[in-house]
Amino acid sequence: MANLLIDIGNTALKAAWADGITLGKTFRYQGERMLDFILSLTSKSRPEKIVVSSIRFFSVQNIQRLEKECDELIVLESEKISESYSLPAYLTPDRVASILAARYLFKGKSCTIFDLGTTLAIDVIGKEGEYQGGYISPGCHTRFKSVNRYSRTLPLISMQDDIPEIGTDIASSIISGIISGIMYEIDGYVNKYPENINVFTGGDAIYFAKRRKNSIFVVCNLVLMGLALIALGYDK
Repeated sequence: MANLLIDIGNTALKAAWADGITLGKTFRYQGERMLDFILSLTSKSRPEKIVVSSIRFFSVQNIQRLEKECDELIVLESEKISESYSLPAYLTPDRVASILAARYLFKGKSCTIFDLGTTLAIDVIGKEGEYQGGYISPGCHTRFKSVNRYSRTLPLISMQDDIPEIGTDIASSIISGIISGIMYEIDGYVNKYPENINVFTGGDAIYFAKRRKNSIFVVCNLVLMGLALIALGYDK
């Protein structure tokens, strides 16, 4: 039997079936009926293990229900999972999973992991996989919403493919300022750790990776890969 991996983030749930470390079909759900969505997956095939990483509250009732759907349920708790892998207790389970996946994919190499989602979370690991620290700032969509919400005159603008070098009106000024600002931010961290392999993940990873000329590894399902490793007890 395969394992079912669940990553519940700020805005969406991502799931994938995994045979060992190999990920199969992935799913994305954005709604409030998360348990029903997970049960729709298990109703078609019973997993050996279900691994859940969630930054939202996951009720006891949900846990008890999922325990009936698999042979083993693993719900990651920040402090326990971090301690298991010699990582700081403040790291959320999804960041722990992405760090484990980077350790596995780039063994013996230092890495800077850029998770471009609701937040821009950056984690730095050394050649031996040791955690060196990280940075967190608002993500791209969060910045667009903040500009609109906390001003009286600025409109809500969405991401676009064509980014002007400099704004010539309100809309283009917002687009150029936010996207260019994030690019400068990324470049600053890339230059700060010039020997590191740079890994992009998260919902906006491809959007920003294609705007950089330097070599970038894009691993959109880095967290799910880390959850697959946790299911196997990798590196404990």
